[in-house]
Amino acid sequence: MRESKLRKLVKLVEESNIDELELSRWGTKVRIIRRRREKEEKTPLAQGEDHSPTQVMEVANKEEAQPKEGPQGNHYEIRSPMVGTFYRAPAPEAEPYVEEGQIVKKGDTVCIVEAMKLMNEIESEVSGRIVRILVENAHPVEYDQPLFLVELTT
Repeated sequence: MRESKLRKLVKLVEESNIDELELSRWGTKVRIIRRRREKEEKTPLAQGEDHSPTQVMEVANKEEAQPKEGPQGNHYEIRSPMVGTFYRAPAPEAEPYVEEGQIVKKGDTVCIVEAMKLMNEIESEVSGRIVRILVENAHPVEYDQPLFLVELTT
């Protein structure tokens, strides 16, 4: 995640009533916690004093995609990075992004997960052949739920 985006998130936490914000996207997890000082919580602000909250940020990068041994060789599960609604195509009348048996490359869009009215394109993390589509179109998905089973190509 870019530093400019992190700064915007920190500012959002500072200017809001929330004490903690956690985001996870594409294998990167960011957690911002506002820790209020005891003095700040008990007394009104004095002019000229620095009362900015202390921020703690944790960023954890997902490890490289590890293949899973399956019944037909090396397989990898593309998992949902968020809670939302799974869509196979960009629009109801459009063709699906991928079909079973189709070859995909790392970075190809394989589906959309709608979360809070935002359409999030989900990209393949590996190159290979789609063996199974594990979720029905327009069904809800949970965080880290398997969406596709991909047979890895070398």
